Amino acid sequence: MKIWLDGKLFDKDEAKISVFDHCVLYGDGIFEGIRVYEGCVFRLNQHLDRLWESAKFIKLKIPMTMDEMRDAVVETVRANEITDGYIRIVVTRGVGDLGLDPRLCPKASAFIIAANIKLYPKEDYENGLEIITVPTNRFNVAAWNARVKSCNYLNNIMAKMEGHIAGVREALMLDHNGYVVECTGDNIFIVKDGVITTPPVYLGALKGITRDAIMEIAVRLGYTVKEEPFTRFEVFTADEVFLTGTAAEAIPVVMVDKREIGDGKPGSITNRLIAEFHKIVSVDGEMVYEKAAHK
Repeated sequence: MKIWLDGKLFDKDEAKISVFDHCVLYGDGIFEGIRVYEGCVFRLNQHLDRLWESAKFIKLKIPMTMDEMRDAVVETVRANEITDGYIRIVVTRGVGDLGLDPRLCPKASAFIIAANIKLYPKEDYENGLEIITVPTNRFNVAAWNARVKSCNYLNNIMAKMEGHIAGVREALMLDHNGYVVECTGDNIFIVKDGVITTPPVYLGALKGITRDAIMEIAVRLGYTVKEEPFTRFEVFTADEVFLTGTAAEAIPVVMVDKREIGDGKPGSITNRLIAEFHKIVSVDGEMVYEKAAHK
């Protein structure tokens, strides 16, 4: 495996960052997770836009241009001969001292990993997930805005641990008012009477790239799509529930807190959206190997 780090490709065991990097010491950094389908880096431009927005929010200067980052992603995918896989871009604050002051980190650092990922087994996509609501709430947006994909992911990790303790692979997180926000690594959608609803990002949900793609597909297919707050009552009484995320793609949910959703099987609207999503993933993005041939 080759890792791209600050402009060069290194063997996996040689790709290292300093223990004094603010990302190591404080989680002071940002990241993006991106999928590759048949040599297409899915919606790379949207992911890079979000990365730059995250950087702006935390006043982090990415040490390269967006075009240079795009080329680095392509180079890393190509170096690892990935046609179907997962990319992780990480930008750290860089090396400083043991204090909090980010001004003592003169230059940010960036690295890119291109590898394989498998989040859920095939039967979960076929039969649907069971999830629970965990006691760990999503961050209040007044404390931290989840629009930033921060390297400090402890809020999600604690919720993920609680889900694992309960024996489920994914878990639902609420805000301090009891509104549904998202799962530990996925956005959530409910379907009721043909209307598709997902929590608005202002509650603390990530503005997911897969989330946006599914919403665009649903509108194109003629469905009504809403972004509005809802509670667990609306989840329990929904006709269908499904999750979206870069790693998970789109996956049905058939049980929430031991309440069966609909008839306990993946719903027809969910299945249709998943099928349409799979049609676009290998053509909507940066074509790695065509680009290489063109050059």
